[in-house]
Amino acid sequence: MSTAPASGATAPAAPIRPAVLIAEELSPATVDALGPDFDIRHCNGADRAELLAAIADVDAVLIRSATKIDAEAVAAARRLKVVARAGVGLDNVDVPAATKAGVMVVNAPTSNIVTAAELACGLIIASARNIPQANAALKAGEWKRSKYTGVELNEKVLGVVGLGRIGVLVAQRMAAFGMRVVAYDPYVQAARAAQMGVKLVSLDELLETSDFITVHLPKTPETLGLIGDEALQKVKPSVRIVNAARGGIVDEEALTAALKEGRVAGAGLDVYATEPCTDSPLFQFDSVVATPHLGASTGEAQEKAGISVARSVRLALAGELVPDAVNVQGGVIAEDVRPGLPLAEKLGRIFTALAGEVAVRLDVEVCGEITQHDVKVLELSALKGVFEDVVAETVSYVNAPLFAQERGVEVRLTTSSESSEHRNVVTVRGTLAGGEEVSVAGTLSGPKHQQKIVAVGEHDVDLALADHMAFFRYGDRPGVVGTMGRILGETGINIAGMQVSRAKAGGEALVALTVDDTIPPTVVQEIAGEIGAASARAVNLTE
Repeated sequence: MSTAPASGATAPAAPIRPAVLIAEELSPATVDALGPDFDIRHCNGADRAELLAAIADVDAVLIRSATKIDAEAVAAARRLKVVARAGVGLDNVDVPAATKAGVMVVNAPTSNIVTAAELACGLIIASARNIPQANAALKAGEWKRSKYTGVELNEKVLGVVGLGRIGVLVAQRMAAFGMRVVAYDPYVQAARAAQMGVKLVSLDELLETSDFITVHLPKTPETLGLIGDEALQKVKPSVRIVNAARGGIVDEEALTAALKEGRVAGAGLDVYATEPCTDSPLFQFDSVVATPHLGASTGEAQEKAGISVARSVRLALAGELVPDAVNVQGGVIAEDVRPGLPLAEKLGRIFTALAGEVAVRLDVEVCGEITQHDVKVLELSALKGVFEDVVAETVSYVNAPLFAQERGVEVRLTTSSESSEHRNVVTVRGTLAGGEEVSVAGTLSGPKHQQKIVAVGEHDVDLALADHMAFFRYGDRPGVVGTMGRILGETGINIAGMQVSRAKAGGEALVALTVDDTIPPTVVQEIAGEIGAASARAVNLTE
């Protein structure tokens, strides 16, 4: 049987797939992990002109270290939602520019930690035993056993500068060689280090006592040049320095001088202040083992990195938060928390509609069992909703905090394990410039997580969230509900649900409506005028 459309009929258009640009060579497993849901494109990210042309209309770009995503590239990428770096470092990504544009930046922070640690260990061993130098000499026809006499690692002191994930792996592996490990890291507790068999010391003590020093720190203004001339004046002349972390943490000029003056015995380097580096004064020393930034260069690490960022891209383009996003405050999202994200965002939008202005202070309150998890992400989601209808730019989980900061909004998250009437409740509460307080609270109900409003200000309600809603506050009296129904009926707008709440007869009352279509502003004003409403707000969550 033919499945062709009938004469005159138009076949439905195929859905437009998000475009993903792969700007450097990545593992084939990366494309496999992306799956068939994307329009996969390729370019040479190192070619600036080619990159700027290719990035203009893509939703995501995947890079390694050769592609520079700076402010110019971000500005050229009109649809860009995520930059994914298949690796750990982000030196080639302008994270502040991406954040300001609402572009998520993700990396693969755990993909190469084993590979990087193993290379650092290799440089320590190679430096101790002169392995590459002896190899080169022998292949050149020279048998020089005495020249390349080395030192044992057993009973030597290894100083680890930075006891993060890679530093810990190096410490564990080198302890197996019989090395005594000390470490400097002001952000690690001594008890935690002791559990790993590592003694925490000051940087000065590490410099003075270590036979080998290996650096495992991020590159920041504080760590740049940390192992410089002053530090290298304190070390043993027999010390060997290894840097497989970031170029510039070890001052190359200071290290050159120390090697030349015999204040340092040798070095193992994989990273440099400027890369690629093919000509350095350090290369003149036979006691320097140098490799061209091979820290992440194993097939296993590249595959892990590619798969990791591909998964992150899928999540990001589906509108979900990503655990490995470096410019999002949410962190890892517990499965019990995830269903609350759209609820919190809608509550933020309803809050803005009710307030009619930007609050000077915003509180996101989370109560109930859910608070046993990290719920910081619910604050972020609510903030995204608050600014959705306030700014002209696209609001994302990335730039929502910036919008709050730019407008001087003080944002706080408060939590309580107690929730009297519902299992969990999220409340968005704000104080306006005139001192008035506005709030809206919601919950998820039943196994299908139905989104419901449970309070507006002091008024308790029980109303399923809908795309089109309206809220009217007025003095309680007979006939108001009928008036609303008549005006909406004359306009052709059907009421889907309604809740009336009042504190006492004749006091302030609230009507919360869900309707099938958007209520035009003129109709909202007409209803408000006829019932004498103190406030009247319509909310459209479809736009």
